[in-house]
Amino acid sequence: MFAIYKREMRSYFVSPIGYIYLAIFLAVSGVIFSLTTLTKGASSDISLYFTYMLMSFFVVLPLLTMKLFADEKRQRTETLLISSPVSLTSMVAAKFFAAFSMFLIGFLVSLINLVPFFYFASGTPDTQTIFGSIFGLILIAAAFIAIGVMVSALTESQLIAALGTMVILLLLVMISAFNSSIDSYFLRSILSWISVMDRFSALTVGRFDVSAIVYFISLCFSFLFLTVRVYEKRRWA
Repeated sequence: MFAIYKREMRSYFVSPIGYIYLAIFLAVSGVIFSLTTLTKGASSDISLYFTYMLMSFFVVLPLLTMKLFADEKRQRTETLLISSPVSLTSMVAAKFFAAFSMFLIGFLVSLINLVPFFYFASGTPDTQTIFGSIFGLILIAAAFIAIGVMVSALTESQLIAALGTMVILLLLVMISAFNSSIDSYFLRSILSWISVMDRFSALTVGRFDVSAIVYFISLCFSFLFLTVRVYEKRRWA
């Protein structure tokens, strides 16, 4: 498993994709921080920054996951990967953790934005909200990356993998927007239950929401499980 993880991490930096991802992620986070916080006169309210960062995930995270399995198919190395003396679960987990590690690198660097915020904020920053939002974004990123891993396993085209992942993530992020136009309470309850924004909001208020945490972790493991099942079927096909 660790050998596959190292290979994936190395592939991000021997090709332009890793540098492109980090450049785009840091540029997006910097622009969002500037527009939502600095231009508001250093307000102590930073919640809008984290909300827009979440919405940016559906664009930037597919850049990390689109190549994971699609590139193996394109280069005809998928058979070697499947037949390697590593369990399919370990193989999928290694690729997932490589993409997640790249996300954490960019995300942790982007938190430098908070340094001037704490220094220049006009009021007392709500640290519970800030750390709750950070924790929530990390959980959501893990779930989104798992979705991207599965989509990448279904195609040999990196472009299709990226676009397919973007569509799924956009629906998960924007699903709460449909609630106001639905008359059925039952349907609204279902949409609220699966809504990423609603779950994220529960964490941003500084409350340790167990149901939200379980939801994101379950979403992550479910899509990784489905990816393993996809490769189990191919191994025995």
